[in-house]
Amino acid sequence: MPALQIALALVFPAVANWLAEHNKAAKVLGPVVLCYGAGILFGNVGLPLNSNVSMEISSTAVPVAIPLLLFSSDVRKWLGLARPLLISFALACISAVAASAMVGLVFRSRHDEWWKIAGMLVGVYVGGTANMSAVGLALEVKNETFLLVSTSDVVTGGVYLLFLLSLGQRLLLKVLPAFVPQEGAAEHVELPAGSGLTQANLKPLLLAFGLTALILGVSLGVSQLLFGATNAPFVLVTITTLGIVASLSDRVRNLAGAYDLGEYALFVFCFAVGSMADVSQLAGTSPVIFFFVLATMVLAVALHVLLSRAFRLDVDTTIICSTATIFGPAFVGPVASALKNRQLVGPGITLGLAGIALGTYFGLFTSWTLHALFP
Repeated sequence: MPALQIALALVFPAVANWLAEHNKAAKVLGPVVLCYGAGILFGNVGLPLNSNVSMEISSTAVPVAIPLLLFSSDVRKWLGLARPLLISFALACISAVAASAMVGLVFRSRHDEWWKIAGMLVGVYVGGTANMSAVGLALEVKNETFLLVSTSDVVTGGVYLLFLLSLGQRLLLKVLPAFVPQEGAAEHVELPAGSGLTQANLKPLLLAFGLTALILGVSLGVSQLLFGATNAPFVLVTITTLGIVASLSDRVRNLAGAYDLGEYALFVFCFAVGSMADVSQLAGTSPVIFFFVLATMVLAVALHVLLSRAFRLDVDTTIICSTATIFGPAFVGPVASALKNRQLVGPGITLGLAGIALGTYFGLFTSWTLHALFP
């Protein structure tokens, strides 16, 4: 059964991708939600799935996903972006850290892993799901906590995404100025490595996967030499750092399909995590973590908007930076389309990749700082 379970986790993301491309309802939900949902369904219909196998799959998928997602990042382009975008991105990161810390302190007496949860939420609200998972794995968060934070993030994030795609721009225009288009700016830019998982890209995909395996091997090897064991925080930080270093190479950055392969690994993670969720147990669990996540997201967004108003940043720039940090680069295009502003797609994707590069660092720093100051 473990072999069948692994095969199911590896194959279903392909089904989710196909559904998202060919079905309108599935496209709205997206592969991430489909994989979480399918995992929960398969894990609760009586199939003999082993939670330990699911945990191994999820723990393996994240370190594989991180370098592949980072290969498309171009660090040198970050400082070349327009000043308002850089300011808004910085404010979004500051808001995520501040909100997670403040809410974490409020919930300090209500959950023994509050400081770990705060770091995980910084990871996801600066970078994305991969960063949240990396922080959780590095801090050895309990399985139950990991599941509840992941599930709560999907629910709250889904509601916020619907808000951005519908009423967000109109409501925020009441407190933020309108966007002023720049002449000569590019109207549309695709993800740097967004050519897809096709047979034509087999060679670059194999190269990307091989480089990822090398990065994982080096990280694990150095950890063994320094600590005599696999030190999770060290390994995940090293993987992230080496992924960024590799992205400095034009050849690595232009490996067709590398980003898509990283997303696929992330979908595998989502399916595996969903399959560990026992609905009967989750329903009877205290809602503390859900309200922890909800309060953090609401406060992070509110702080970002207030700071944007103080710095006189326009509504579209604020929304795109919020999307890039909270949801990641893949969601920038759909939100920009809803805003009828294709000019910010390219910069938004660049900032989304920057968030993935920084999210794990910021998340671990927040957790360790909170734990040191408030043990």
